[in-house]
Amino acid sequence: MENKHSYTIPTMAELAREGKAPEVLLWIGCAGSYDERYKKVTGAFVKILNIANVDFAVLGEEETCTGDPARRAGNEFLFQMQAAANIRVLNAYSIKKIVTACPHCYNTIKNEYPDLGGNYEVVHHSEFLNQLIKDGRLIMDDDHDLKNSKVTYHDSCYLGRANQVYEAPRRLIETLRADLVEMNRNRQNGLCCGAGGAQMFKEPEKGNKDINIERTEEALETGAGIIASACPFCMTMLSDGIKNKEREDDVKVLDIAELIANSKSL
Repeated sequence: MENKHSYTIPTMAELAREGKAPEVLLWIGCAGSYDERYKKVTGAFVKILNIANVDFAVLGEEETCTGDPARRAGNEFLFQMQAAANIRVLNAYSIKKIVTACPHCYNTIKNEYPDLGGNYEVVHHSEFLNQLIKDGRLIMDDDHDLKNSKVTYHDSCYLGRANQVYEAPRRLIETLRADLVEMNRNRQNGLCCGAGGAQMFKEPEKGNKDINIERTEEALETGAGIIASACPFCMTMLSDGIKNKEREDDVKVLDIAELIANSKSL
């Protein structure tokens, strides 16, 4: 399987027919598969994996939703059905290590699948990218277009408070020699984008202001020209906030993987 950029994206089924097993399974997630904006993040991460010569594969059509939105919305039966189906596939391929760009998938597979017989090493793509750089498999040029750019980073609830992954995304921004400017509420005190807990799929309750607008205002107050995120839900909510503020021309919302892949250093 190849994408439009001709980067190799093998499937587990293809490798299994050849008697091969990859270093890692790349779990794409629903957003990375179907959301037009987040497909670009998937492409950026795949570009990096190919440049770093990472031996990886995807499930392709055998991957289905982890069941996270169903469980958060209270449909435990549907969650268990989806989880059981995924675990059967993962265990059939004897998957050991999974990397994903979605904190919701990350949290569910890492912390909730073990109760149902799915035990895997699960790594968020920000952690994986840092490891590639540390191991010398991904070499970053010191002279690139993001150097000294002002960047603020929004903490995903499912990556941050739920799993204590705060520093990995920030280390990547610092690796790019960008100027990281923090919002007043960050790390464990960060403000939710408003999409977690299946809130992404419903209209907000009545109030004075939508949460994503509040968070967008905090990001804009930093004066950063780039708002970095590491979650498809957060990216959608912050992008909507930027549109609401009519700041699309001068403020960009980008995933951590895009910052790395789109810099001239690669």
